[in-house]
Amino acid sequence: MSQAKSQSLDPSKMGIGRAIAVLTSGGDAQGMNAAVRATVRVGLYTGAKVYFVHEGYQGLVDGGDNIRLATWESVSMMLQLGGTVIGSARCMDFMTKEGRLKAAGNLVKLGITNLCVIGGDGSLTGANQFRTEWNELLKELVKTGKITDAQAKASSHLNIVGMVGSIDNDFCGTDMTIGTDSALHRIMEVVDCITTTAQSHQRAFILEVMGRHCGYLALVTALACEADWVFIPEMPPDDDWEDHLCRRMMDTRSRGSRLNIIIVAEGAMNKQGKPITSDQIKQLVTKRLGFDTRATILGHVQRGGTPSAFDRILGSRMGVEAVMALLEATPDTPACVVSLSGNQAIRLPLMECVQVTKDVTTAMAEGRFDDAVKLRGKSFENNWNTYKLLAHVHLPDIKSNINIGILNVGAPCAGMNAAVRAVVRMGLLQGHSMLAIHDGFEGLAHGEIYPITWNDVGGWAGKGGCILGTKRVLPSKVMEEISLNIAKFNIHALVIIGGFEAYAGGLEMVQGREKYEELCIPMVVIPATVSNNVPGSDFSIGADTALNAITSTCDRIKQSAAGTKRRVFIIETMGGYCGYLATVAGLAAGADAAYIYEEKFGIAELEANVQHLTQKMKTTVKRGLILRNENCNSNYTTDFIFNLYSEEGKGVFDCRKNVLGHMQQGGSPTPFDRNFATKMGCKAVLWLTEKLKECYRHGRIFANMPNSACVLGMKKRGLLLQSLADLKDDTDFEHRLPKTQWWLKLRPILKVLARYNVQLDTEHTAMEHVMGKRGPPI
Repeated sequence: MSQAKSQSLDPSKMGIGRAIAVLTSGGDAQGMNAAVRATVRVGLYTGAKVYFVHEGYQGLVDGGDNIRLATWESVSMMLQLGGTVIGSARCMDFMTKEGRLKAAGNLVKLGITNLCVIGGDGSLTGANQFRTEWNELLKELVKTGKITDAQAKASSHLNIVGMVGSIDNDFCGTDMTIGTDSALHRIMEVVDCITTTAQSHQRAFILEVMGRHCGYLALVTALACEADWVFIPEMPPDDDWEDHLCRRMMDTRSRGSRLNIIIVAEGAMNKQGKPITSDQIKQLVTKRLGFDTRATILGHVQRGGTPSAFDRILGSRMGVEAVMALLEATPDTPACVVSLSGNQAIRLPLMECVQVTKDVTTAMAEGRFDDAVKLRGKSFENNWNTYKLLAHVHLPDIKSNINIGILNVGAPCAGMNAAVRAVVRMGLLQGHSMLAIHDGFEGLAHGEIYPITWNDVGGWAGKGGCILGTKRVLPSKVMEEISLNIAKFNIHALVIIGGFEAYAGGLEMVQGREKYEELCIPMVVIPATVSNNVPGSDFSIGADTALNAITSTCDRIKQSAAGTKRRVFIIETMGGYCGYLATVAGLAAGADAAYIYEEKFGIAELEANVQHLTQKMKTTVKRGLILRNENCNSNYTTDFIFNLYSEEGKGVFDCRKNVLGHMQQGGSPTPFDRNFATKMGCKAVLWLTEKLKECYRHGRIFANMPNSACVLGMKKRGLLLQSLADLKDDTDFEHRLPKTQWWLKLRPILKVLARYNVQLDTEHTAMEHVMGKRGPPI
């Protein structure tokens, strides 16, 4: 659809006279309910009728009570539930022509010509076949008298849009499938528990995770928990892997580690295609090394539990995009699948993605394992390369004579330690000497600088807080002392890990180069803050952990009202002036409103929100949730908003308030933050190593160009380095914010899902193509 045409459409009227059916098929995955909820609510927002299909394709074939009208209230309170509320089933009937005939008849009788399928590649392939045969099926139904000519004419074309729900992340064309992040949460909870018991007894643990044909879960788990070894189907080990594995485990123990962790994907195999099982590895380790070894098969625990914040947002965003894709489709549009690339929702031709997914299987069967890894996409390939780099513990014999300092700046957040660990280990692998600077710029000024080794950072990936210590002090007040210590400790480059102060401090260091020659060294800032307010990056390390903390607390708070009278909760989140946490947690927790500094509001908006909630409370929905960013407005405080809602809600609902405070900064980092921090740390050191070579002149390092001091950030679809100086124009220094923030585009989705009649952005993407669609590796 052309942009001009899409702009002329009123999204709230796009679906009038249309009917959409939504079904979940195949294995369940956490986050499917978020996708169903978004599909229903956005479908209703557009004026369409929306139907649930219960029990997947079986319900489509059986018809009757299995295909029911959905209402706004019928998807209330399902966002935080695992599995799929509308049910799923493996359906043999739909695989037959007779079954598909029945399914077509059931849809035609209800006037449904738009089908949204949430499932794996088998479910989506089935949907495409159904669409391809549609006209043939209609002719047969007319011929046998099951439907009339008029009904066939009214339903002459079937639109199909898919969303991939699979914990294995085994579908090519999307960086993440719905359910993968939640499965990683379950796995990491188990790994963290196992780590403590294993260290107590000096044990080796073998963990088998799901992934019959795809090693994504195993690979990311291995990166996030510092595993000694990972077995994945895409890249079988060399034929002498037994010797190599035993050598590595002995190596780890000899360096003082009290535990060994081996991660095995259930589909792991050797180069001859024979399975490698957890039991086989256990016997090898026990017999060869005599280690006390335990094997744990995680099984269906990985599919269960409440979905993570990431999966709720992913499901919600995909549901919105899926409805828009259905309503914008023409008879010439190929069936599409809604995918995630970086942080962007995109549309891809369904059968192209299915074909590439099949190509992976073919490549593995033919022994083309490098091709299999590449076909999985840049995200998978980069995870594999990062794992290989960090698992290789043979430090180079030749030293580079380079000293790299690492410091944390600003408030602590989960994932900082994982970033430090990755920087230290990657630096040592490059032959550099690594220096830990305690207590930020203040520690750099006071000489709190000590060598840090490979073993010193063992186990740091899963630890919350900031082990090196962090302070908000900026360097301008102590610049002379800093320059003296850079010279005294012979520091050739700096890695600054932290929040807005890390960026502002880095900028002050760059400005100080004019006066102090010692500051003419390469520097890189890695964004790490729960506020997600660092210029140059769409995401900061620590924000995902904070989001999950807020979301799970909101779940509990909402649940506390179950069985009581109608109740509204006002919850204050952190973030300084940045409304990221309030907005995205609001989307993940199903909030009715989220007040933020970036979107100005006054008494008119507050009044509209109160009236909206009052109307909502007169329905079957008994709970309301309002999030408020801590600095959104100096006059409309949390107490003011609480008092306003309490007064206006008298006789309809009562109010409670919660200020979440520092619990948002604490806890173990989520799998996303561990993995993101690890990749950011590795990338930062590789960039510094190249920059140091460029800046080496006449026996010394001299870096005074703007591009020698950068922020390493994730922008749209890849990691990007941008000079600190160039980012100044996009920075509001008074409010410590980037001037452009991608997540503001999520706010209309939050409002539509809360039943506000706002304008949704219908300028959605044109169809892209699978191969070559992604930018630099993430």
